[in-house]
Amino acid sequence: MSIANKLARAELVEMVPYQSARRLFASGDAAQANNKTWLNANEAPGKGEYQVSSQNINRYPDFQPDSLLNAYSHYCGLERTQILATRGADEGIELIIRSFCRAYQDSILICPPTYGMYAISAENHGASVVTVPLIDNILDLEGLQHQVGKVKVVFLCSPGNPTGNLLPKEQIIKAIELFKDSAIVVIDEAYIEFSPEQTKTALLKEYDNVIVLRTLSKAFALAGLRCGFTLANTDIITLLSKVIAPYPISAPVAEIASQTLNTGIQQMTQRVRECNKIKTSISIWLSEQSLV
Repeated sequence: MSIANKLARAELVEMVPYQSARRLFASGDAAQANNKTWLNANEAPGKGEYQVSSQNINRYPDFQPDSLLNAYSHYCGLERTQILATRGADEGIELIIRSFCRAYQDSILICPPTYGMYAISAENHGASVVTVPLIDNILDLEGLQHQVGKVKVVFLCSPGNPTGNLLPKEQIIKAIELFKDSAIVVIDEAYIEFSPEQTKTALLKEYDNVIVLRTLSKAFALAGLRCGFTLANTDIITLLSKVIAPYPISAPVAEIASQTLNTGIQQMTQRVRECNKIKTSISIWLSEQSLV
């Protein structure tokens, strides 16, 4: 037995990491990999042209760059104090679990089929995972009620990954109210730009146990940038800020993300329209196939 396996936490030795498309199938040839279409990665089409300054590359970046937070505040309609910029929404997931779950004592709740990183991040931290599967792509509210007081964080994905469904607003509110005194309810809105009118950010004013996750990886076509946002009340943002790395957003990332949020909204919305149009045509084609 290697020294790594001998000294490691026992549950990590056998744990299977998140099987991303790039981890499974990427070759050593970056040019060749970038010319492929990764259907299982949900990457957006299109490439942007960005100007990045290297003037201050010798200095550490700001903890939370002003330009980035101002731009996203304007975009999402929330105060800067309600926003934490992270390395993709994935870092937001990890911060939430690390902040609210005690290792080997507390649990998270997920509603499969759903995004795989919720469970993996919990396992990495030593938190257990409770599952209450979706029923016909909606929440099992009775199943959720049975878990009140037994979990610390509840992850709801809407629009869903990989299902693509939207959870009914009344169900989300019911879940928030069920756990209002015992758990944080996280609404993952990584794909919200495809249904912007369905965002639940307004619930942040009504409930203090709600967190919304966002990312620039999908509709904004900046998956390679690794830039996301955690939206919550100021008490939660303050808490997460104690746990996050000291320099989570590099200067080039902040520059490109700020440029996109300031001047690229129209391009993003056009991309969403094109993707939705293609989705409709593919759906019609599939419905006509005898094997589907």
